[in-house]
Amino acid sequence: MLQQTAAAALAWLIAVRLVSHHQPFFAPIAALVGLNASLGQRGANAVRLVVGVIVGIVAGELAFATTGGGVGTLALATFTAMMVAQLIDGARIVIAQAGVSAVLIAALGDPAQGPQRLVDALIGTGVALVFSQLVFAPNPLRLLRRSESTVLTGLADGLRSAANALEQEDEQEDEQAAEQALSQLRSLRDKLGDLSSVRKASDRIVRHSIPWRSAKAPVVHERESAGHLDLLVGSCLMLARTALATTAHQRRSLASMVRRLAHAIAELADQPGDRATRQHATEQALVLGRQVVAEGAAVPAESPLGAACVAARLASIDVMIFAGVEPALALGAVHTTVDDLRVADPPRSPRRHWHRLSGWHWPSGWHWPSGWHWPRQWIRRWLRPRRHAAGRRPPPAPGPTAVHADPGPQAQPSSE
Repeated sequence: MLQQTAAAALAWLIAVRLVSHHQPFFAPIAALVGLNASLGQRGANAVRLVVGVIVGIVAGELAFATTGGGVGTLALATFTAMMVAQLIDGARIVIAQAGVSAVLIAALGDPAQGPQRLVDALIGTGVALVFSQLVFAPNPLRLLRRSESTVLTGLADGLRSAANALEQEDEQEDEQAAEQALSQLRSLRDKLGDLSSVRKASDRIVRHSIPWRSAKAPVVHERESAGHLDLLVGSCLMLARTALATTAHQRRSLASMVRRLAHAIAELADQPGDRATRQHATEQALVLGRQVVAEGAAVPAESPLGAACVAARLASIDVMIFAGVEPALALGAVHTTVDDLRVADPPRSPRRHWHRLSGWHWPSGWHWPSGWHWPRQWIRRWLRPRRHAAGRRPPPAPGPTAVHADPGPQAQPSSE
């Protein structure tokens, strides 16, 4: 809200002071509408706004010049503008802005309002782009991990509900708890959809936002890791379904496994970008996967318990892969006795060096004039603390160092 307010005020000042518009009402509106989108989509939202305004103005001007005004002109301009906007982009904001611009041109009956509205739209969109792509560009890694944490939290809650259902002794309460747990796990599809949108937005941020162009490699790595959450949610849902289809005696033994898996996933949800958290979750998932392999060796594969063991093994492997373990290494570690399974360092956001944002460098072979110093060096020299307290004499300046030859052993005086 503060960013939108500042952008609206700045757009109004630019339209009044620089362009001399007496009533620049649409410049601040364009800035507000351009920034009125989720992080990572504000730049595209601002560009679509301009496209819609241009389409609406052109349609309104042509309709007014052809028919001369009236309700027929308004209807023709609005329908034409919305149809062209649908063909160009199809986004709701493009269609709405095209229709609104056409309505204003046809209803006001003043073709001169079209260019002024277009200039205001360009001013507001320019301010919105500066805010969204340069000054307040969102951190793509932070957006990804926030969405990952949301999915992992919902997954951990669903697994806890499944573990509670497995521990129920009353048959009626058991069915209600099982239905609630499966409903929670199925509802994660919406959160996975939001995660998919964030993954696309992070790619747009890296490509179009100047401050984060250098963060392409870590963002790509984190996008691939986030994409693996689809498999983790699927394996956990299969685990809950197969575990709830077993007998009452078998359910109690599976409840502890499901609860331990939920605990490991909950730890990842708290700090998905922390290496120590990922390492601990990997170790927990590895112990669980080996236990499932050891206990499920004697279980028939066609039985519900065998299917539950397979799902638990897949879920533990998916946890390790999301934490940063290579897929082949995670799959082999469950069946072997590898004790030192290390997680790679999670990607980190690089510092935003503003003097390197555009990739600009000093020309080769260029040097500063002799005797010139950076102002920062002046400030450091001025702020440098005094090394000698008041009342003490500074140490004498070092003079030329005398080189003394080794006199060697003293000569004994002669008896003569």
